[in-house]
Amino acid sequence: AGVPVDALVLVTGGPEVGAALTADVRIQGVAFTGSTATSRKIARSLLDDETRPIVPLIAETGGINAMIVDSTALPEQVVADVIASSFRSAGQRCSALRLLLVQEDIADGVIEMLSGAMETLRIGRSGDPATDVGPVIDQAAYDRLMAYRESVKAKIVKTLDAPADGLFVPPTLVRIGAIEDLNQEWFGPILHVATWEAGKLSETIARVNAKGYGLTMGLHSRIARAAEVIEAEAAVGNLYINRSMIGAVVGSQPFGGEGLSGTGPKAGGPRYLYRFCAERAVSVDTTSAGGNATLLSLDEGGI
Repeated sequence: AGVPVDALVLVTGGPEVGAALTADVRIQGVAFTGSTATSRKIARSLLDDETRPIVPLIAETGGINAMIVDSTALPEQVVADVIASSFRSAGQRCSALRLLLVQEDIADGVIEMLSGAMETLRIGRSGDPATDVGPVIDQAAYDRLMAYRESVKAKIVKTLDAPADGLFVPPTLVRIGAIEDLNQEWFGPILHVATWEAGKLSETIARVNAKGYGLTMGLHSRIARAAEVIEAEAAVGNLYINRSMIGAVVGSQPFGGEGLSGTGPKAGGPRYLYRFCAERAVSVDTTSAGGNATLLSLDEGGI
Protein backbone atom coordinates (compact mmCIF):
# COMPACT_ATOMS: atom_id res chain seq x y z
CA ALA A 1 0.00 0.00 0.00
CA GLY A 2 3.04 2.25 0.10
CA VAL A 3 2.80 3.05 3.81
CA PRO A 4 6.27 3.67 5.32
CA VAL A 5 7.36 0.86 7.65
CA ASP A 6 7.87 3.21 10.60
CA ALA A 7 4.40 4.73 10.13
CA LEU A 8 2.48 1.53 10.79
CA VAL A 9 2.85 -0.32 14.08
CA LEU A 10 0.80 -3.30 15.26
CA VAL A 11 0.24 -3.50 19.01
CA THR A 12 -1.81 -6.43 20.29
CA GLY A 13 -3.78 -6.43 23.51
CA GLY A 14 -7.11 -5.67 25.10
CA PRO A 15 -8.80 -2.69 26.77
CA GLU A 16 -5.68 -1.74 28.73
CA VAL A 17 -3.67 -1.22 25.54
CA GLY A 18 -6.47 0.76 23.91
CA ALA A 19 -6.89 2.98 26.95
CA ALA A 20 -3.16 3.71 27.09
CA LEU A 21 -3.06 4.62 23.40
CA THR A 22 -6.06 6.95 23.44
CA ALA A 23 -4.79 8.67 26.61
CA ASP A 24 -1.47 9.59 24.97
CA VAL A 25 -1.36 13.30 24.15
CA ARG A 26 0.49 12.57 20.89
CA ILE A 27 -2.57 10.86 19.42
CA GLN A 28 -4.09 13.03 16.69
CA GLY A 29 -6.89 10.75 15.55
CA VAL A 30 -8.63 7.49 16.44
CA ALA A 31 -10.32 5.02 14.08
CA PHE A 32 -12.19 2.37 16.06
CA THR A 33 -14.19 -0.73 15.17
CA GLY A 34 -16.06 -2.42 18.01
CA SER A 35 -19.01 -2.02 20.33
CA THR A 36 -21.12 1.10 20.77
CA ALA A 37 -20.35 1.10 24.50
CA THR A 38 -16.58 1.09 23.91
CA SER A 39 -16.82 3.82 21.29
CA ARG A 40 -18.62 6.01 23.84
CA LYS A 41 -15.81 5.41 26.34
CA ILE A 42 -13.21 6.39 23.76
CA ALA A 43 -15.13 9.53 22.82
CA ARG A 44 -15.37 10.57 26.47
CA SER A 45 -11.68 9.92 27.11
CA LEU A 46 -10.70 12.03 24.10
CA LEU A 47 -12.86 14.95 25.25
CA ASP A 48 -12.33 14.82 29.02
CA ASP A 49 -8.70 16.00 28.91
CA GLU A 50 -9.01 19.75 28.42
CA THR A 51 -5.24 20.14 28.03
CA ARG A 52 -5.19 18.41 24.65
CA PRO A 53 -6.67 19.39 21.27
CA ILE A 54 -9.99 17.92 20.14
CA VAL A 55 -9.11 14.56 18.58
CA PRO A 56 -11.15 13.29 15.60
CA LEU A 57 -12.83 9.91 16.11
CA ILE A 58 -14.08 7.51 13.46
CA ALA A 59 -16.27 4.87 15.09
CA GLU A 60 -17.67 1.84 13.31
CA THR A 61 -19.88 -0.09 15.71
CA GLY A 62 -22.57 -2.75 15.51
CA GLY A 63 -26.31 -2.79 15.29
CA ILE A 64 -29.57 -4.67 15.58
CA ASN A 65 -29.45 -5.43 11.88
CA ALA A 66 -32.80 -6.50 10.44
CA MET A 67 -33.90 -8.25 7.26
CA ILE A 68 -37.50 -7.78 6.14
CA VAL A 69 -39.06 -10.55 4.06
CA ASP A 70 -42.42 -10.18 2.32
CA SER A 71 -44.71 -12.82 0.84
CA THR A 72 -43.38 -12.37 -2.70
CA ALA A 73 -39.82 -13.35 -1.78
CA LEU A 74 -38.31 -16.62 -2.98
CA PRO A 75 -38.07 -18.77 0.18
CA GLU A 76 -35.02 -20.74 -0.98
CA GLN A 77 -33.07 -17.55 -1.64
CA VAL A 78 -34.23 -16.03 1.64
CA VAL A 79 -33.05 -19.03 3.64
CA ALA A 80 -29.66 -19.18 1.91
CA ASP A 81 -29.05 -15.47 2.53
CA VAL A 82 -30.26 -15.66 6.13
CA ILE A 83 -27.93 -18.58 6.89
CA ALA A 84 -24.94 -16.70 5.44
CA SER A 85 -25.84 -13.39 7.07
CA SER A 86 -26.51 -14.84 10.53
CA PHE A 87 -24.05 -17.67 11.03
CA ARG A 88 -21.01 -17.11 8.82
CA SER A 89 -18.03 -16.10 11.00
CA ALA A 90 -20.15 -17.40 13.90
CA GLY A 91 -22.20 -14.23 13.68
CA GLN A 92 -19.19 -12.14 14.68
CA ARG A 93 -19.48 -9.49 12.00
CA CYS A 94 -20.84 -6.06 12.80
CA SER A 95 -22.98 -6.37 9.65
CA ALA A 96 -24.44 -9.76 10.63
CA LEU A 97 -28.19 -10.32 10.65
CA ARG A 98 -29.69 -10.20 14.15
CA LEU A 99 -33.43 -9.81 13.53
CA LEU A 100 -35.37 -11.59 10.78
CA LEU A 101 -38.80 -10.05 10.13
CA VAL A 102 -41.03 -12.29 8.03
CA GLN A 103 -44.48 -11.35 6.76
CA GLU A 104 -46.87 -13.31 8.95
CA ASP A 105 -48.56 -15.01 5.97
CA ILE A 106 -45.42 -17.04 5.18
CA ALA A 107 -43.61 -17.05 8.52
CA ASP A 108 -44.25 -20.65 9.54
CA GLY A 109 -43.04 -22.02 6.21
CA VAL A 110 -39.90 -19.87 6.18
CA ILE A 111 -39.05 -20.78 9.78
CA GLU A 112 -39.46 -24.47 8.98
CA MET A 113 -37.17 -24.19 5.95
CA LEU A 114 -34.65 -22.17 7.92
CA SER A 115 -34.63 -24.74 10.72
CA GLY A 116 -33.95 -27.48 8.19
CA ALA A 117 -31.12 -25.50 6.59
CA MET A 118 -29.51 -24.97 9.99
CA GLU A 119 -29.21 -28.75 10.29
CA THR A 120 -26.64 -28.69 7.48
CA LEU A 121 -24.28 -26.35 9.33
CA ARG A 122 -21.06 -27.92 10.52
CA ILE A 123 -19.59 -26.53 13.75
CA GLY A 124 -15.86 -26.92 14.21
CA ARG A 125 -12.37 -25.45 14.20
CA SER A 126 -11.78 -22.38 12.09
CA GLY A 127 -8.85 -23.98 10.30
CA ASP A 128 -10.98 -26.78 8.89
CA PRO A 129 -12.25 -25.93 5.37
CA ALA A 130 -15.40 -27.97 6.07
CA THR A 131 -16.38 -25.77 9.03
CA ASP A 132 -19.39 -23.48 8.62
CA VAL A 133 -19.52 -22.07 12.15
CA GLY A 134 -16.37 -21.66 14.21
CA PRO A 135 -15.77 -20.60 17.82
CA VAL A 136 -16.46 -17.18 19.31
CA ILE A 137 -13.57 -14.89 20.10
CA ASP A 138 -12.98 -15.51 23.82
CA GLN A 139 -14.30 -16.98 27.04
CA ALA A 140 -16.09 -13.79 28.05
CA ALA A 141 -18.03 -13.72 24.78
CA TYR A 142 -18.86 -17.41 25.14
CA ASP A 143 -20.14 -17.00 28.69
CA ARG A 144 -22.22 -13.95 27.78
CA LEU A 145 -23.87 -15.62 24.79
CA MET A 146 -24.53 -18.90 26.56
CA ALA A 147 -26.10 -17.07 29.50
CA TYR A 148 -28.37 -15.21 27.11
CA ARG A 149 -29.36 -18.46 25.36
CA GLU A 150 -30.33 -19.88 28.73
CA SER A 151 -32.45 -16.81 29.53
CA VAL A 152 -34.47 -17.22 26.30
CA LYS A 153 -34.54 -21.01 26.38
CA ALA A 154 -38.33 -21.16 26.18
CA LYS A 155 -38.31 -19.12 22.95
CA ILE A 156 -35.72 -21.17 21.06
CA VAL A 157 -37.29 -22.83 18.03
CA LYS A 158 -34.09 -24.34 16.63
CA THR A 159 -30.57 -24.95 17.85
CA LEU A 160 -27.76 -27.43 17.22
CA ASP A 161 -25.35 -29.48 19.26
CA ALA A 162 -21.88 -27.99 19.51
CA PRO A 163 -18.53 -29.52 20.51
CA ALA A 164 -17.90 -29.25 24.24
CA ASP A 165 -14.13 -28.78 23.90
CA GLY A 166 -13.98 -25.18 22.74
CA LEU A 167 -15.74 -21.85 22.64
CA PHE A 168 -18.49 -23.07 20.33
CA VAL A 169 -21.84 -21.31 20.69
CA PRO A 170 -24.51 -23.37 18.89
CA PRO A 171 -26.33 -21.58 16.06
CA THR A 172 -29.65 -20.62 17.60
CA LEU A 173 -32.99 -19.39 16.27
CA VAL A 174 -35.12 -17.48 18.80
CA ARG A 175 -38.74 -16.53 18.13
CA ILE A 176 -39.76 -13.25 19.72
CA GLY A 177 -43.16 -11.60 19.87
CA ALA A 178 -42.25 -8.18 18.51
CA ILE A 179 -39.43 -6.02 17.22
CA GLU A 180 -39.38 -4.19 20.52
CA ASP A 181 -38.47 -7.40 22.40
CA LEU A 182 -34.87 -7.21 21.14
CA ASN A 183 -33.08 -4.32 22.81
CA GLN A 184 -29.40 -5.01 22.24
CA GLU A 185 -27.02 -6.67 19.84
CA TRP A 186 -25.91 -10.21 20.66
CA PHE A 187 -22.59 -10.63 18.88
CA GLY A 188 -22.67 -14.27 17.94
CA PRO A 189 -24.60 -16.99 16.06
CA ILE A 190 -27.99 -16.12 17.57
CA LEU A 191 -30.80 -15.06 15.23
CA HIS A 192 -34.13 -13.65 16.36
CA VAL A 193 -37.26 -13.94 14.24
CA ALA A 194 -40.54 -12.04 14.46
CA THR A 195 -43.44 -11.37 12.09
CA TRP A 196 -44.94 -8.28 10.53
CA GLU A 197 -48.35 -7.60 9.06
CA ALA A 198 -48.96 -7.24 5.32
CA GLY A 199 -49.45 -3.64 4.25
CA LYS A 200 -47.32 -2.28 7.08
CA LEU A 201 -43.88 -2.11 5.50
CA SER A 202 -43.33 1.55 6.36
CA GLU A 203 -44.44 0.99 9.94
CA THR A 204 -42.09 -1.99 10.23
CA ILE A 205 -39.15 0.02 8.92
CA ALA A 206 -39.96 2.84 11.35
CA ARG A 207 -40.00 0.40 14.28
CA VAL A 208 -36.57 -0.89 13.31
CA ASN A 209 -35.29 2.67 12.88
CA ALA A 210 -36.58 3.49 16.36
CA LYS A 211 -33.95 1.16 17.81
CA GLY A 212 -31.44 3.92 17.11
CA TYR A 213 -28.95 1.72 15.29
CA GLY A 214 -28.23 2.23 11.62
CA LEU A 215 -25.65 -0.15 10.20
CA THR A 216 -27.25 -2.68 7.83
CA MET A 217 -30.75 -3.64 6.77
CA GLY A 218 -32.02 -6.11 4.20
CA LEU A 219 -35.13 -6.65 2.12
CA HIS A 220 -36.30 -9.70 0.23
CA SER A 221 -39.15 -8.86 -2.14
CA ARG A 222 -40.06 -9.06 -5.81
CA ILE A 223 -42.10 -5.87 -5.60
CA ALA A 224 -40.21 -2.90 -7.02
CA ARG A 225 -42.24 -0.46 -4.93
CA ALA A 226 -41.14 -2.23 -1.73
CA ALA A 227 -37.51 -1.62 -2.67
CA GLU A 228 -38.26 2.05 -3.33
CA VAL A 229 -39.94 2.40 0.07
CA ILE A 230 -37.10 0.86 2.05
CA GLU A 231 -34.50 2.86 0.11
CA ALA A 232 -36.31 6.06 1.06
CA GLU A 233 -37.14 5.21 4.67
CA ALA A 234 -34.44 2.93 6.12
CA ALA A 235 -32.06 4.89 8.35
CA VAL A 236 -29.02 2.68 7.75
CA GLY A 237 -25.63 3.08 6.17
CA ASN A 238 -25.81 -0.07 4.06
CA LEU A 239 -28.98 -1.53 2.56
CA TYR A 240 -29.08 -4.94 0.87
CA ILE A 241 -31.93 -5.99 -1.41
CA ASN A 242 -32.47 -9.64 -2.40
CA ARG A 243 -29.01 -10.71 -1.24
CA SER A 244 -27.08 -11.45 1.93
CA MET A 245 -26.21 -8.64 4.34
CA ILE A 246 -22.48 -9.33 4.73
CA GLY A 247 -19.40 -9.05 2.56
CA ALA A 248 -19.28 -5.39 1.52
CA VAL A 249 -16.51 -4.92 -1.06
CA VAL A 250 -14.10 -2.06 -0.39
CA GLY A 251 -14.01 0.34 -3.31
CA SER A 252 -17.45 -0.54 -4.63
CA GLN A 253 -19.58 -0.80 -1.48
CA PRO A 254 -18.37 1.76 1.10
CA PHE A 255 -19.28 0.47 4.56
CA GLY A 256 -20.37 2.23 7.73
CA GLY A 257 -23.40 3.21 9.75
CA GLU A 258 -25.13 6.07 11.49
CA GLY A 259 -26.78 6.74 14.83
CA LEU A 260 -25.63 4.20 17.42
CA SER A 261 -23.80 2.30 14.66
CA GLY A 262 -21.05 4.78 13.91
CA THR A 263 -19.86 8.24 13.00
CA GLY A 264 -18.86 7.88 9.36
CA PRO A 265 -17.30 8.54 6.93
CA LYS A 266 -17.61 5.10 5.39
CA ALA A 267 -14.60 2.79 5.20
CA GLY A 268 -13.69 2.13 1.58
CA GLY A 269 -15.48 5.27 0.46
CA PRO A 270 -14.17 8.37 -1.31
CA ARG A 271 -14.25 10.55 1.83
CA TYR A 272 -12.60 8.22 4.32
CA LEU A 273 -8.98 9.35 3.95
CA TYR A 274 -9.93 13.00 4.32
CA ARG A 275 -10.84 12.26 7.96
CA PHE A 276 -7.18 11.53 8.60
CA CYS A 277 -6.12 14.94 7.30
CA ALA A 278 -6.29 18.51 8.55
CA GLU A 279 -7.55 20.78 5.79
CA ARG A 280 -6.07 24.26 5.62
CA ALA A 281 -7.04 27.19 3.44
CA VAL A 282 -5.08 30.34 2.59
CA SER A 283 -6.66 33.57 1.38
CA VAL A 284 -4.50 36.50 0.18
CA ASP A 285 -5.79 39.97 -0.74
CA THR A 286 -3.18 40.98 -3.33
CA THR A 287 -4.74 44.32 -4.24
CA SER A 288 -4.47 45.67 -0.68
CA ALA A 289 -0.70 45.31 -0.94
CA GLY A 290 -0.58 47.19 -4.21
CA GLY A 291 -0.40 44.14 -6.42
CA ASN A 292 -2.04 43.76 -9.81
CA ALA A 293 -4.34 40.75 -9.51
CA THR A 294 -4.30 40.10 -13.27
CA LEU A 295 -0.51 40.08 -13.52
CA LEU A 296 -0.08 38.02 -10.37
CA SER A 297 -2.42 35.35 -11.70
CA LEU A 298 -0.32 34.72 -14.81
CA ASP A 299 1.97 31.71 -14.92
CA GLU A 300 5.52 31.92 -16.21
CA GLY A 301 4.44 31.18 -19.77
CA GLY A 302 2.29 34.30 -19.85
CA ILE A 303 5.09 36.69 -18.93
